[in-house]
Formats: sequence, C-alpha cells, structure tokens
Amino acid sequence: MFQGRAVAREAAKPQDRGWAWMVLLATVLLQGLTLGFPLCIGVFFRDLQHEFQASNSETSWFPSIMVAVLHGGGPLCSILVKRFGCRFAVMLGGLLSGAGMVSSSFCKSISQLYLTAGLITGLGLCFSFQAGVTVLGYYFVRWRTLANAMASTGVSLGFTLWPLLSQYLLDEMGWRNTFLIFGGILLNCCVCGAIMRPIQLASGSLLQSPKPAEEPGRTAEGAQLSNGASSPHSQVQEQTRRTACFQILQKYLAFDIFCQNKGYQIYTIGVTWMMMGFTLPQLYLVPYAIQNGVEERRTALLISVIGFINIFIRPLMGLLSGHRVFTGRRIYLFSLAGLLCGLSNFICVTSAEFTVLIVYCIILSIAMSGIGSLIFQVLMDVVEMDRFSSALGLFTILESITLLIGPPLTGLLVDISSDFRYVFYTSSFFLISAALFMMLSFCALEKKAKLKEASKVPLNNRPRHQYNEMPAEPQSESQSPPAVIYITSI
Repeated sequence: MFQGRAVAREAAKPQDRGWAWMVLLATVLLQGLTLGFPLCIGVFFRDLQHEFQASNSETSWFPSIMVAVLHGGGPLCSILVKRFGCRFAVMLGGLLSGAGMVSSSFCKSISQLYLTAGLITGLGLCFSFQAGVTVLGYYFVRWRTLANAMASTGVSLGFTLWPLLSQYLLDEMGWRNTFLIFGGILLNCCVCGAIMRPIQLASGSLLQSPKPAEEPGRTAEGAQLSNGASSPHSQVQEQTRRTACFQILQKYLAFDIFCQNKGYQIYTIGVTWMMMGFTLPQLYLVPYAIQNGVEERRTALLISVIGFINIFIRPLMGLLSGHRVFTGRRIYLFSLAGLLCGLSNFICVTSAEFTVLIVYCIILSIAMSGIGSLIFQVLMDVVEMDRFSSALGLFTILESITLLIGPPLTGLLVDISSDFRYVFYTSSFFLISAALFMMLSFCALEKKAKLKEASKVPLNNRPRHQYNEMPAEPQSESQSPPAVIYITSI
C-alpha cells in the first residue's frame, strides 16, 4: 500500500512544478513562433505582387489560407493529439511549417504559394500551437490559469519581433532567402515539442497519449462496425457507419448546441461576421502606408507597435474581465472592444502620415487586446464547460471560413477602386455591425430572461448565466483532465 502511494506521488510530481515550467517556457516560444508569424506577411505584400505580377486579391489569398487553416484545423489537431500525443503533434507541426516555408522560397507562381505557405505552413502552425496549448492543461492543474496567461505573452512577443525581423531580412536578402530562413526558424517548434515529454499516471498509462480504443465513442463505434461486418445485410453496415460519423460530428462539431443555445448561436454568428473585417488592417496597413509615401523601413514598425502594446494590455484586460462586476457580462466588454476596433479605422483613413498611423496602431492594439483576451472567456460563459471542446470546434471552423474569404474579397475591391482606404471602411463595417448585433441581441436575451423570472414561470434546465437561454445537455467526461481542447488566439 505504501509503495503504491509512493508511485502515485512520483507520477504526479511533474505537474505544477519542476519540468512543467520548462514546458511553459517552450509554450511561450511556441506561441511566438506560430501565432505571431502570420502578422508579418504584410511586410512582403508589395514584393510578392511585383514578383508574380498578381493583383491585391490574388496576393491576399495565401495569407488568408494560412490564417484560416491555423484557426480551422482544430478538430484535425485534436484527433492527432488523441492518437499520438501532444509531443508528436507539435513536432509534426514544426516539420510541416518549416517545410512549407522552405518550399515557398522556390515557388514560381502565386498559386504555388497557396499550397506551400498557405496550406502546408498553416497546417503546421495549427498543429504546433494547438497541441502546445493542450499540453499545458496536463502539466498544470493548480496554476493552469496562470500558465495560460503567461503563455499568451508569447503571442505579443511574436507580434512585436516578427515584423522587424522580416523587414530587416527582406532589405538584406530579398523575400526568397527570407522565406528560406523562416523555414529554419519554424523548425524550432520541433525543439519545443521535444521538451513536452508525456506525463505518466500512477497506473502507468500516458495521460496525453490514449490508445485509439480509449477515445470516447470509439469503442462503441468499433463494436457497431464489427457487428455490421458480420451481418449479411449491407444496409446494416451503412447504418452503423452513419451512426459512427454522427458520433464523431457530435463530439467535435456541436450542432446541437448551436440549435438549442441562443447565446451560443448569437455569439458564434457575431464573431464569424466580425472576422470578415478583423484581420484586414493588419494585412493591408503596410501596403497602404507605402502607397502614401511612408518609408518602407518604417512600415514594419507600425505592426510591431501593435504587438508591443499587446504585451501590456492583454494581462490588464484579463484582470479587468475577471472582476466579479463583469461576471456574466463579459459579452458587453467584448462588444465594446469590437466597436472601438471598428471606429479606430476612421483615424487611419483621415491621414496616412506616420505619426497619425502610430496613434492609430496604439488605439487598434488596445481594442485588439480586448478581443483577443475575451473571445474564449465569453464562449466559456455561454456554453457549459463539459461541452466547451465541442462548441469550440464548430466556432473555430465557422470563423476560419470568414478569415479565408475576407481579405481576398477586400483585395478585389481595392483592385477595382485602386484605393486602400476601402479596406478600412470595409473592416469598420463588419466590426461595428457585429459588435452592435451581439450587444443588442444579448440585451434582448437578458430582458427576456428577466420577464420570465418576473412572471414566475418555472424554467427547466435553467442556464448558468442570465443571457444563456437554452444550454445544451451536459455530457460527462471520462478523463480527469478536460478532453483535448483546441484553442485559438487572436
């Protein structure tokens, strides 16, 4: 008995101490390498246009594909982590992203960049980032909130350093050699993944590398398929396959929550609409400044200012939103941040002088910090935590669609008008309309809930928060830590 207790203590030793802090350091670096990287693509926008004689719409497709895959590949990453573990997923992501950028340096057409830098690099960044976030949930229990907050500082550091490095290398070596160097830099994700060794439970099983048979729903799926195979009727086999597919979709894409939970439905639609305009200023700010006479070497500083301000504002926004006054009301803070982000674009279009653009970047960064720090906190308020993983899967896939199509459509508008100011007008339209939609809709839900309470009508399955009208039915989880949660950050 005493020997068993000693084994249990030894197995739990890596959590919240010792090697866990090395894993946290690796995650900080990993987030800087992955999430910070797409923001520097705007530095190469004009050079790629001239190299391939491409329009604004055609050039903007490849960063759009990269960002969309980075955000929308969560369910695929989740399956990969469940089968092979976080370490394997992070290292595979490093290899893919590095190979994608190295291949991009040899591209002969803009369409080849869609495959190499867009799809391959984007998928690699997705695997590395999301598996790195997941492993923190296993290495930290008591200090999990602190660990995630500290890890997110890597994103701001990446926002700050990537554009400056990009501009320097572009001036010295050209975009092809710069992409080749970027491929080598992104291979450091493999080093970060090597640090994330699996944690072993007292039972001797690896916590983050469950066997395929241990996946939820997989045992039942295998039994159904085997029964179907033994049946002489092909209709039974087809029915079991459909059941298995439905179970997988139910786990990773929470359509039932979307149909039943009005709060989740409104929030998902609002954020999906908002993402149509959210990334436009970051992508087109550098070309806009260059077109209006700003020196190219100074344009990268504009993006770095956004990242530098994020380092300080994100933790402050997290502390502010955590105050009990905002419990259940974070959606209004999020909407105000979106509204400020949209209104700040009007500063940019009034003047393209460097000092005015610096002021614009400071205000934009404050608003972006609010959106980035609150986007998943609000989702946790709206959805029950035992279904958060499934709700997040559908949420990220829908927002990745608008992240994909937003920049190319706006680029087409710029090609027609030859005026980059339409980028910022378009961004403001989507951001302001989405913020007002969410704010007014949740106000209506809150008033409706108060009227029902006042009339003393008994409500079944009463929601946790006043603006969550119809929560999804809870589903128990078999593992002690949460199921693999794929989290993106903006």
